[in-house]
Amino acid sequence: MNIVIYGTGGVGGYFGARLEQAGNNVTFIARGKHLEAIKKNGLQLKSIDGNYLVNPANATADISDVKDIDLILISVKTWQLEEVAQLIKPVLNKNTIVISLLNGCNNHEVLATVIDKKHILGGLCKIVSYVEDYGVINHVAYNPTIVFGEINNEKTERVLKIENVFNAANITNELAIDIQKEIWTKFLFITTFSALGALTRASLGEMLASPYIKSMMVNTAEEIFRIAKAKGVNLPSDIISKQIETLESLPFETTASLQRDIMEGKPSELEAQNGTVVRLGEALGIPTPINELIYYELLPQEKRARNK
Repeated sequence: MNIVIYGTGGVGGYFGARLEQAGNNVTFIARGKHLEAIKKNGLQLKSIDGNYLVNPANATADISDVKDIDLILISVKTWQLEEVAQLIKPVLNKNTIVISLLNGCNNHEVLATVIDKKHILGGLCKIVSYVEDYGVINHVAYNPTIVFGEINNEKTERVLKIENVFNAANITNELAIDIQKEIWTKFLFITTFSALGALTRASLGEMLASPYIKSMMVNTAEEIFRIAKAKGVNLPSDIISKQIETLESLPFETTASLQRDIMEGKPSELEAQNGTVVRLGEALGIPTPINELIYYELLPQEKRARNK
């Protein structure tokens, strides 16, 4: 396939490298010194599952340079999604498929405000990876997985084709039976600890070792669970205990990208995660005191990072 990776960070860099390794024509959208390094030295993937160097790498800052695109995997920050949708709109052909791998519970809805919904599949990913240096992606934990599907959960010819492409690249993937359930499961997982990690300045292991902070994580998840159920999302009753078990299986020093961004003074996904929980709680009449505490404690730093 002719694939565009829009956002060559820890997520896009990993999956793009694996798709290129399998023989697909992959173009990486990047910028600044990261783009310069990729053009000069290729894209280096360091992974617990085996290293790979994409060299030469097709890389550009301008998606208009790419023609006849079959699939666009968006892997920027959630707060950049609407802008990216505007940028990809002119290059879409009638068969181009767009999948967002971002954190968040309503990314397909944001995309649909800009591009025709016929292009959009629901999607998410599970991976622990980051940009180690310009042109270098480091995958340090978790079996990288992509979950995707039609918004109406229909098993169409195009989703089956993408499933085959991911399988050929040895990318663990799941063609979702219920994509909304999967999106909210990931949303609950990542929102449970990301911003709380930024607030405490602690690693995941340090937070789990504190009974008080671990209790906050559980309460955060319970608020999200109640909102999801109110919206008709079919989450299992044991999801919170299962997610805590998953968190406990991750390396002690694990941190989320939201946490790292806030600690580095960068714009983060705070609005897309805890901010969304707070707003949905208000709209649905569901109290979210723990998410409100985390959100409003971090909001001044977020505004500072965005020069607001």
